[in-house]
Amino acid sequence: MVIDYVKIKVKSGNGGNGANSFRREKYIAAGGPDGGDGGNGGNVYLKVDSNTSTLLDFKYKKEFKAEDGKNGDKSRKTGKSGEDLYISVPIGTIVKDIDKDIVIADMSKKDDVFLVAKGGKGGKGNMNFATPTRQVPNFAEAGHKGIERHLELELKMLADVGLIGFPNVGKSTIISTISSAKPKIANYHFTTLEPTLGVVKTKNKDTFVMADIPGIIEDASEGVGLGFKFLKHIERTRLLLHVIDITGSEGRIPVEDFKLINQELKKYSSKLASKKQIVVANKMDSLSDERYVKDLERVCKEKGLKLFKISAATRIGLDELIDYVAKELAKIPKEEIVEVIADYEDEFVDQEWFINKKGDTYYITGAPIERLMSKVNIFDVESRQYMQRVLTKMGVMDKAKELGLKNGEYLDVIGYQLEYNE
Repeated sequence: MVIDYVKIKVKSGNGGNGANSFRREKYIAAGGPDGGDGGNGGNVYLKVDSNTSTLLDFKYKKEFKAEDGKNGDKSRKTGKSGEDLYISVPIGTIVKDIDKDIVIADMSKKDDVFLVAKGGKGGKGNMNFATPTRQVPNFAEAGHKGIERHLELELKMLADVGLIGFPNVGKSTIISTISSAKPKIANYHFTTLEPTLGVVKTKNKDTFVMADIPGIIEDASEGVGLGFKFLKHIERTRLLLHVIDITGSEGRIPVEDFKLINQELKKYSSKLASKKQIVVANKMDSLSDERYVKDLERVCKEKGLKLFKISAATRIGLDELIDYVAKELAKIPKEEIVEVIADYEDEFVDQEWFINKKGDTYYITGAPIERLMSKVNIFDVESRQYMQRVLTKMGVMDKAKELGLKNGEYLDVIGYQLEYNE
């Protein structure tokens, strides 16, 4: 069973809290601050695993969390950082941030590793806040929280060549004959229920990867049959082999099959429909009506498409087809199918703060404000003074005054209220 689309939740580790402690030694003024820093939370990474070919593991586990950092301790001891978490994905996995609705990673190379959630920074211990004028800082910094992401993972197989065509036209026979792939083969529709990859080697020792895509039928782009599920897999191929049963078995007309499949490609994606295509008339050894070949030759000539006449069962024409495909691939550069957002972590570090006035109170919120308040001990005078200096430096006080802050009105800083008196 191929699982090629899942949604998961990941969370990096929280940073450990800084310690608020003092040395208890004789002759040390005021005890001396010696609170150590908290450890950093663990990061969450996605990494390509060459031994994994589906997203099946995510069917049973959908939430992943890295280890939290440990708290700091007295005697300037730093807490241990949390272990990083590595999540294995198959090559060809596209990663999307659901909340931001953007693609953030294309795991298309063998050794790809991607940082998807950075661990929270460990909080500073009170030893960091001692100054010549504040020798006894009675506060420490709480660790920053880890980042939670809701991700969509979608597997798009990486193949140079995609075999397309109606069910039972011989695609599986072709790939099993020219590569070591062993798909299920039988004389009925949809024996191939999942894409099959095979490595093809030419007489000149050139190699390329071919994918046998399950049968696409009429209205596949609308979700009919199996085709819609697998159309996305051929988006990443560089070249398409359009296989047609030239015998017209089951009452089908080869030229009409050719037109219908191309209509489905166009309805699904204009980019997909514009890919280079080679037409393969299969089962020539069983041909009974030459009109089918002549009609297909005419259509291919009109569209400027190369036509190969083969029999996969008897290997007639296969060597020539393989050599031609290899030469054509050499002319087609690999391209990035997915546009990935750059500097993902930096893009979403929230540095904004906000002021919202209600009545005589100015509510101050935002991630930087939360981080500031995590350091503050509101029961300590020096700590409160530190908070007010930082708010002024950040420009919060100037902004509040622009909005009309007057004596006797209040600033609400994440639930802690200050009466303003100039």
